[in-house]
Amino acid sequence: MLFRWLAYPFLAVLAASLIGVLLIVFAALIIIPTLPSLEILTDYRPKIPLRIYSAEGLLIGEFGEERRNFIEIDETPTYLKQAILAAEDDRFYQHGGVDYIGVLRAAYSNFTGGGALQGASTITMQVARNFFLTKEKTLTRKFSEALLAFKIEHSLSKDKILELYINQIYLGQRSYGFSAAAQTYFGKSLDDINLAEAAMLAGLPKGPSRFNPVVNPKRAKIRQRYVLKRMHELNLISSEKLAMAEKQPIAIHRQVRNFAMPAEYVVEMARQVIYQRFGEEAYTRGIKVFTTVTKSDQEAAYEALRKGALEYDNRHGYRGPEAFIELPRNDTNLKKNLEEVLQPFNDSNDIHIAVVLSASSNSVKAYHKGGEVIQMSGDGLKFAKRFLTDDPKVSNKRIRPGALIRIQKNEKNVWQIVQLPQVEAALVAIDPMDGMVRALVGGFDFNLNQFNHVTQAWRQAGSSFKPFIYSASLEKGFTPATIINDAPLFFNAAQTGNKSWEPKNFDGKFSGPIRMRVALAQSKNLASIRILQAIGPRYAQDYITRFGFDSNRHPPFLPMALGAGSVTPMQMAAGYAAFANGGFRIYPYFIDRIEDDQGRILDHARPMVAGKNAKQVIDPRNAFLMTSMMQDVIQRGTATSAKRLGRNDIAGKTGTTSNFIDAWFCGFQKDLVTITWAGFDEPRTLGRNETGGRVTLPIWINYMEKALKNIPVATYAPPKGITVARINPGTGLREQGGAISEYFFHEQLPPEADLPAEEFGSIEELWNQSF
Repeated sequence: MLFRWLAYPFLAVLAASLIGVLLIVFAALIIIPTLPSLEILTDYRPKIPLRIYSAEGLLIGEFGEERRNFIEIDETPTYLKQAILAAEDDRFYQHGGVDYIGVLRAAYSNFTGGGALQGASTITMQVARNFFLTKEKTLTRKFSEALLAFKIEHSLSKDKILELYINQIYLGQRSYGFSAAAQTYFGKSLDDINLAEAAMLAGLPKGPSRFNPVVNPKRAKIRQRYVLKRMHELNLISSEKLAMAEKQPIAIHRQVRNFAMPAEYVVEMARQVIYQRFGEEAYTRGIKVFTTVTKSDQEAAYEALRKGALEYDNRHGYRGPEAFIELPRNDTNLKKNLEEVLQPFNDSNDIHIAVVLSASSNSVKAYHKGGEVIQMSGDGLKFAKRFLTDDPKVSNKRIRPGALIRIQKNEKNVWQIVQLPQVEAALVAIDPMDGMVRALVGGFDFNLNQFNHVTQAWRQAGSSFKPFIYSASLEKGFTPATIINDAPLFFNAAQTGNKSWEPKNFDGKFSGPIRMRVALAQSKNLASIRILQAIGPRYAQDYITRFGFDSNRHPPFLPMALGAGSVTPMQMAAGYAAFANGGFRIYPYFIDRIEDDQGRILDHARPMVAGKNAKQVIDPRNAFLMTSMMQDVIQRGTATSAKRLGRNDIAGKTGTTSNFIDAWFCGFQKDLVTITWAGFDEPRTLGRNETGGRVTLPIWINYMEKALKNIPVATYAPPKGITVARINPGTGLREQGGAISEYFFHEQLPPEADLPAEEFGSIEELWNQSF
């Protein structure tokens, strides 16, 4: 009887177990055919962002929702692998996908702990979930997860599964995989992290938000200690290493990812090129773009442009605070509230936003975004002094508590009130031999204005366009010694294509008959117009296309001589390159090569190179004479301030449009062409006497001073067919014992008998003569 009573429960349990097994088998038979293919794992292609690099291979930009750096299992530090296994699955290399011992241990822990304290997911199961399944907590999903885990274990090696996990797992802050997380949280590559940092990273999969060291440093530390203790329990680290790692301080990298140099406009140009070619895949395929810009050149260009824009802005005075806010009295959360108020306002590199806490005529206290309270006085208030007085003209914008101002440290490391300039500027520097872009800055601050003034700003070139007209005149028989009458002119609407016009020289004076060389050096407008009259506007319109300009943007009327047509700084760079390289048409390029995530080259630059495969668009003698004349612009013309560079191998031309709306300086050395421009996005005057020589030439000088620092002074040897003759500076005619020497096309010597060039001294002597 007792046996019978014992048998019934046993049979019932057995039957229930059998039914359970049959149900599990039945469910498995139904679910297994619906399980996804493992192709996504066997042919793993992680979503790696688009990355942009400088010519030296320095990271300058990144695009993609997921920050990820793929790393192979053999490259993963041993202590990181040990930390991951200790935290997530210490029996990973023993089980077959589902850890039954781990399940029982978790169930026991949860039962004795009175709640769901531990899970039983293995690393393989997490891989299954991350790649194929949702995170919903249902029995069906968990069952599918286990079946997938078995399938994965059957198809892949343990090391491959762990490699997938290390690269795919989400670890917070848009970081996927441990390599990206190391960079995000510590600003380090995975090779450089220590044991304490590895343990902190290994603690993140449990809860990327809860244990995020940026958001929750205390919880992150608790989780890190748990991982370290598990490593010690598993005999992976010694007691000494445990104690040392627990005490080791960890510096959290709190900033948005910093790039090697300020090259945002170049980065955006590269992004657009890649997106046009690859579409949305551009952001997930791990494409690497290597640009042509270099760190030294790019930083020099960025600093020169910002310095020039600020100097211009300072000349025109302080405009007052950007805005005003109400400061609550006795606010116990003042710091927090001020941070919220300042949040929408971005700093501009070293120019910071701040809110005024107190102000008087000789002292201002302000809260700097980030928590610092600063006190300014003396020279620090000089720029904004007028707005600290009772001047009725600025009473509504007076600096007072609640005013939002900009601050910056000066050369003496003292805080001062400044402002963001409204003027914009651009700089592009290229190698004239092949068009390689060495530096490009499209505006004062990309984060404030994404419009790229180097490539997108169509502006009048002013007198900086004159060299192309003068070059055309050389082809028509003019010479640097040709006498041009710099005298008054008047034109009706039919002659200009618009309205009646009475052009003036910049200084309002007329020089009368002068040589063409002098006319260019002194930027004489009336002489330039007479040159265009003589050669014909339509001829000039066709001629300038040799340099890459659009003929339809330069109507064939006389104002074209003064740069009334529209150009971009990039076009001007290509145009001036023809003078620097001996007359060849090159095409600026800024991408050297494009690689895939495995380093295979997808495409590379195929530049047109002067003297090799580039088209000769002007006579090399023409390029030489124009270079010679533009050297005079610097030595004795409108750009003499560039003489402080102490070089005789630089040439260029200033440019200022009517009413001082656009300012240019376009200049070059044999190995480098640099174009600078400044103006307002909504065209308006820069102000009286704000010329190219005053606004943009200083930017050019500051950049070239650094860019040419280690480059030897170049020599310009006259090409075959150039003759030297002595001339009378007043008549431009060749004469025995003439006062000065001049270069000519051999077939275009001015009247008088031919004289051999060797009678007139060396080329070096000619450069140093005063014309």
